[in-house]
Amino acid sequence: MVSQRDILVRLAHVSLFYEGGVTALDDVSLEVRRGERLCVLGANGSGKSTLASVICGLLAPDEGEVELVGERVCAGGAPDLEAYRRARRSLGLVFQNPDDQIVTTVVEDDVAFGPENLGLPRDQIAARVARELHRVAMDDYAQADPSRLSGGQRQRVCIAGALAMEPAVLVLDEPASLLDVRGRSAILRVMGRLAAAGTTLVHVTHFMEEALEADRVIVMDHGRVALVGTPDEVFAQGEKIAELGLEVPFAARLSQRLGLHWTCDETALLDALCKTGPNPALPRKMAGPNLHTPTFDRFDLQMCTCPLLQVEHASFGYGRRGRALEDVSFEIAPGTSTAIIGQTGSGKSTLLRLLCGLETPDEGRVIVSGNDTSRRRGRKAARGCVGYVMQHPERQLFAETVEKDVAFGPRNLGCAEEEVARRVTKALELVGLAGRRDVSPFKLSGGQRRLCALAGILAMEPTVLVLDEPTAGLDPRGRAMLRRVLTRLRERGVTLIQVTHSMEDAARADRVIALDEARLVADGTPGEVFSRKNENRLTERGLGIPRALRVARELERRGWPSLGDPLTTDELVFALSGGDA
Repeated sequence: MVSQRDILVRLAHVSLFYEGGVTALDDVSLEVRRGERLCVLGANGSGKSTLASVICGLLAPDEGEVELVGERVCAGGAPDLEAYRRARRSLGLVFQNPDDQIVTTVVEDDVAFGPENLGLPRDQIAARVARELHRVAMDDYAQADPSRLSGGQRQRVCIAGALAMEPAVLVLDEPASLLDVRGRSAILRVMGRLAAAGTTLVHVTHFMEEALEADRVIVMDHGRVALVGTPDEVFAQGEKIAELGLEVPFAARLSQRLGLHWTCDETALLDALCKTGPNPALPRKMAGPNLHTPTFDRFDLQMCTCPLLQVEHASFGYGRRGRALEDVSFEIAPGTSTAIIGQTGSGKSTLLRLLCGLETPDEGRVIVSGNDTSRRRGRKAARGCVGYVMQHPERQLFAETVEKDVAFGPRNLGCAEEEVARRVTKALELVGLAGRRDVSPFKLSGGQRRLCALAGILAMEPTVLVLDEPTAGLDPRGRAMLRRVLTRLRERGVTLIQVTHSMEDAARADRVIALDEARLVADGTPGEVFSRKNENRLTERGLGIPRALRVARELERRGWPSLGDPLTTDELVFALSGGDA
């Protein structure tokens, strides 16, 4: 039986409303035990981040009661400000974007910021800083400038800063959504060590695999708790999970497709496959072949005589921060889709800015549709045909309503009002925000803001669409919707270029360009870039390979015959059914 002293968070019939009648939380009751690892799932706009803000004492609800670390901070919707002040000393929060949390120019100073505000003695602060930097494996970076660290390293600095305040409860709101494969793995390892040490964790995420390590999972829907239980109990309700705009983990999806015993455990699935062997009886409608067939193979890419974008020996630096790109060359054919991959800090976002004409290379040149961006006229022409969706969409949004924000671009192009209205309606329908046109963009969830920013670019009807981490912050339904939008744009002849940390998204492109430490290290079709000869190199560089290919390689290591190079789930299912992969 759990004692009352072991309940660190208690919410009873909590409701919270935003301006305009938006219900963010609706009659939520929840308890979090000492040492528990709780994972919060839900679609964009389901109330996850609002719940996290209530748990860490940043928001007080309008109705209900809240107890945090033994303090009754809110009763009947009336906050006790002094109780909140006391409780916050034992509550920690790590935001989605580390840049929103780092406040100094020296790592150890940033970690010390919280304890200093608690008024602790200097020797105690120093001890905490050293201890937490060691815990997140950042000892060697104590004197570093956070701005020169990778995204994963900056996020670890933020976690160290939160831990230095010795919180009884640590809330992490999508801490790995903007990180590369290596950075995400590092953050998850840190969380695993914290959980093993008895830290109470509340983890908000859109990645279903990240929930598998939790003690308990809750799924939010329109401000309510829709599901609650262990990971296996929650994900066993596959149909309900799909109704809520989510998906079960990869291993569960694959076991269902293969007709095996349902499991979320990838190791258990591999063991089962090794026992059963290939399954030629698997229905062809399930197996597929639906193999990945890029529109342009390597020969087409080389032989195209009219490239839309040309990057010729381009280099770019940020002064003392060093080179962001070093002697990069490639061409992109019109109507193709290109994925740019690379770990954080490899130069991906800088490359996009060069392609959009927002920066010009220090050496070499970039030519967009025949226009050299080193000239002012060339940059203007490039910006006229290239649409750019930045990594942080909130920096692109500014208007009072979604409709006005999306209309800004076509109005600036001089379109007549009827044409503006047509483009706005079309763009909002494409991204699934038609019912939110009168809402302030700043009241949208993080994923919805990303879709709103995309709609604003689509309303300008660019011939080239450049996207920097377009799926970051989106729930599974949002990611699927965005992929469908991009597919439709691709079918209409729009040239797509996207930076992504998802190897599954990269595998869907016609072409993959890999960067590492400012240099181009791989360029070709997905099959070429993720080929056997490149797998070890990609893994060593922190990029990894698609999950389907990873499972195939592990089965081969366990004695299976060659499964070919399956890059998607459809290809893997076909190969496992005994098809000619």
